[in-house]
Amino acid sequence: MLPALPEGFTAVMTGAGGGIGQAMLNRLLKSDRPGRVIAVSRQSLEHDDRRVENLKADVTTEEGRKALKKQLDGAPLHLLFNAIGLLHDERRRISPEKRLEDLDAEALSTLFHVNAITPVLLIQTLVSSLKGRHSAIIASLSARVGSIGDNELGGWYGYRASKAAHNMLLRTAAVELARYNRQAIVLNLHPGTTDTVLSRPFQRRVPEGKLFTPDFVAARLLAVMEDRRPGESGSFWDWDGKPVPF
Repeated sequence: MLPALPEGFTAVMTGAGGGIGQAMLNRLLKSDRPGRVIAVSRQSLEHDDRRVENLKADVTTEEGRKALKKQLDGAPLHLLFNAIGLLHDERRRISPEKRLEDLDAEALSTLFHVNAITPVLLIQTLVSSLKGRHSAIIASLSARVGSIGDNELGGWYGYRASKAAHNMLLRTAAVELARYNRQAIVLNLHPGTTDTVLSRPFQRRVPEGKLFTPDFVAARLLAVMEDRRPGESGSFWDWDGKPVPF
């Protein structure tokens, strides 16, 4: 379990109430190596593991990010895993666009805020705990459709563009963090199509064998993180350990 991190490492999990977030949290807690895990969700979470600190907060807001920083209380941070993402929201009338006529400025703004701006502001908020000489992994869920080089189908304008922005912001943060902590590794991770609320309306077109359980994805992403080194900070990887073009 993440051998590059010290014994008793401190982890922050955002989106811990979602499918992949919950699975990643459960995977972490199967090991005795984590010493402290701050599980952040907009919903109240309950976990009987004494290492878990459940924090109800919306980190897409400044108030929520400040609450997280207060909870961490300046301690060195070894793992930041961000599982927050938005593809569709019926209440806010957000869904993947099929054509230019479907574009909506407010929907685009919301997608960029959740998928791109929030992850980098999380790093900004916690940067004092990432500085130093300790090992640190900052991993955030991206998506293959955010790859500009891999875009052959078009559509899904807002989600594609916000994930592309996510990748650039984290790559840029990786360059700066290397000056503060040579052991820091920043990773953009593509989980594959996972059986969660985010993908559920679009699962009919998924090829057989390509719809993954959250637990499978969590295990694979942990393996990908374990294989990375500081020289690969800022890179983009899929669940199978293969690099994804930006």
